[in-house]
Amino acid sequence: MAHLRFEALKKLNERSPVFVEAPTQNASQFFGEYVFGTEQMRATLAPAVFKKVNQAIKNHEKIDEVTADAVASAAKSWAMAKGATHFTHWFQPMTGGTAEKHDAFFDALAGIEKFKGSELVQQEPDASSFPNGGIRSTFEARGYTAWDPTSPMFLYGKTLTIPTIFVSYTGETLDTKSPLLKALKAVDIAATKVCQLFDKDIQHVTASLGSEQEYFVIDKALFNARPDLVMAGRSVYGHAPARGQQLEDHYFGAIPSRVYDFMKDFEIEAWKLGIPVRTRHNEVAPSQFEVAPLFEEVNVANDHNQLLMDLMNRVGERHDLKILFHEKPFAGLNGSGKHNNWSLITDTGVNLYQPTSSARDNLMFLTFFVTTVKAVHEYADLLRASIATPANDFRLGANEAPPAIMSVFLGSQMSAVLDELEKKGNVKIEKGDNMYMKLGIDQIPEIILDATDRNRTSPFAFTGNKFEFRAVGGSDNCATPMTALNLIVAEQLEQFNAAVEKEVEKGTEKRLAIVNILRTYIKESKNIRFEGDGYSEEWVKEAAKRKLGNVKTTPRALDAYLTKKSLDLFEKHGVMNHKEVEARNEIRLESYIKRVQIEARVMGDLAMNHIIPTAINYQTKLIANANGLKGLGVDNKAVVQTIKEISGHIDLIKKNVRAMIEERKRLNKLSDTHKKAVGYCDDIKEKYFDVIRDSVDKLELLVDNEDWPLVKYRELLFLR
Repeated sequence: MAHLRFEALKKLNERSPVFVEAPTQNASQFFGEYVFGTEQMRATLAPAVFKKVNQAIKNHEKIDEVTADAVASAAKSWAMAKGATHFTHWFQPMTGGTAEKHDAFFDALAGIEKFKGSELVQQEPDASSFPNGGIRSTFEARGYTAWDPTSPMFLYGKTLTIPTIFVSYTGETLDTKSPLLKALKAVDIAATKVCQLFDKDIQHVTASLGSEQEYFVIDKALFNARPDLVMAGRSVYGHAPARGQQLEDHYFGAIPSRVYDFMKDFEIEAWKLGIPVRTRHNEVAPSQFEVAPLFEEVNVANDHNQLLMDLMNRVGERHDLKILFHEKPFAGLNGSGKHNNWSLITDTGVNLYQPTSSARDNLMFLTFFVTTVKAVHEYADLLRASIATPANDFRLGANEAPPAIMSVFLGSQMSAVLDELEKKGNVKIEKGDNMYMKLGIDQIPEIILDATDRNRTSPFAFTGNKFEFRAVGGSDNCATPMTALNLIVAEQLEQFNAAVEKEVEKGTEKRLAIVNILRTYIKESKNIRFEGDGYSEEWVKEAAKRKLGNVKTTPRALDAYLTKKSLDLFEKHGVMNHKEVEARNEIRLESYIKRVQIEARVMGDLAMNHIIPTAINYQTKLIANANGLKGLGVDNKAVVQTIKEISGHIDLIKKNVRAMIEERKRLNKLSDTHKKAVGYCDDIKEKYFDVIRDSVDKLELLVDNEDWPLVKYRELLFLR
């Protein structure tokens, strides 16, 4: 296989830059040109129809059949004018990606192009082959996709693409979007009620999201020469290069020319699709980069992130590049996260996590701030479960990623504010150039605008006007963690509102009732707050004293979904019933098993069919060399020692690969999915992966570079 490696390196050296023609217009002039959004509907629908659609979207109401027909007709005309020939319902099944089934506008029997409102509103893809967690039998194929009008249609290639939800014939949700929409509705209702304690004009609250997408870029030929990257998305073997990220010179450095052309290309395509990408830069590890968008409503932001990843893959192909979103494609280097920057915005334009100069608004800010911290404290295990994937298990707690321990970082000054509020005293912070704001209530101290540092090791950090959920993985669908976060905040806000109403009924003045409840929340949630180094052993010990979870593996983290507390929470707010939650848990356990199984097979195949034969061939050369030296009377001890080292590693690899195969056979007989997943975690991944890898990586240093079959880390990461 070594010839594949050198052929790939030859192809890399022959690459020519892909010319990217810069648009003749400013981005603002073509932004969203492939989106059938509000302005396009306004221009193509009758005013009365547009008003009805707009109101339905704003108030989450059902769109009637006549209105749907009008929207379908307008969307078809708009799309066909831009060259569209097909339409598709675009949904997000429990596979981690997206799915689509294209239908032509052209009706051969009628001899015309048709697109009815009924086709816009509902389609029927085969549901039997999508993960369902036991909700449906294989022979029960019927499932439905239903139009989500809150996320705009768009033209992708020659296809009008319609964001939809996906449900089974019996009504259970089979996707990630449906629970997210329900959680967003729950937080809207709960947050609006709390807002109206301060401002009766607020009628809606929208959750917003900006997801910072980290990714690696490597040459396509080098990627194809690594079977582990092709099959598993990560390198199961590879000795650390002499130079990795230790010089700290890649972060924010000059963007390599091929990558710059790729970035420019996908940004132009993203803008046309209405994806508001704005920031691009080198990330910490060599060949790692980041793209970040402006904030959007969570549902649209998540759709855009899913679309963006697909778009980046497609554009990467044009540049002979492969884009890796895996959380840990290279051992020992920074992993890829998808930092979820989350906030709540009122329909009056107020960011509920932004301090202002208004006493009333700052009390409202403090209410949402403290209540969110309390929510994370109460449901830390559910948040941890929401970001649990086999890939993220490799990332959490390593190389600048947050640990598996859920905690909240507030910054020293906001921590001081809460501490003083808890004690019912005044905050004493030296006045520098910061802006202080009075709340107009004696029990609440002054607040400093944007007074927070950043903590890269915190999984959930306040960053001045939003919370950043840093633990979300780079390849993950944001819908799952966003469903959990918005749901737990909705629950805590609901409890807060009920507590205030109860105190007011007793005769307590409303503002005083709010302050007293906040003081209680601060005291009760103190354990979740942490300002220090999340990697330190001291924090692990301290977290255990605080009784905070430190669940490092997915099968055990997912248990949080099945507690009575979690099941009741999902059902109470109408997000998912018990059956749906249990099914999703089953799906994620099954996915864990399959992914670990794939990696184990890849490791075994590469070790037995490529690494060991290469090592034996090289060993044979050394034996001939040793014998030749001996015949000349020259000391051959060093060569013999190398031969023995190689033999030792070969024996270890064979022994452990064979034992791993036998263990897989045993585990595959288990019928209990949870036991099987835990077994694949403990008895396959934890027991064998590192042991086998250690010997293979040591052989990489012993075997002649000209013979080694796998593209090396130094080539993957530094050659473009």
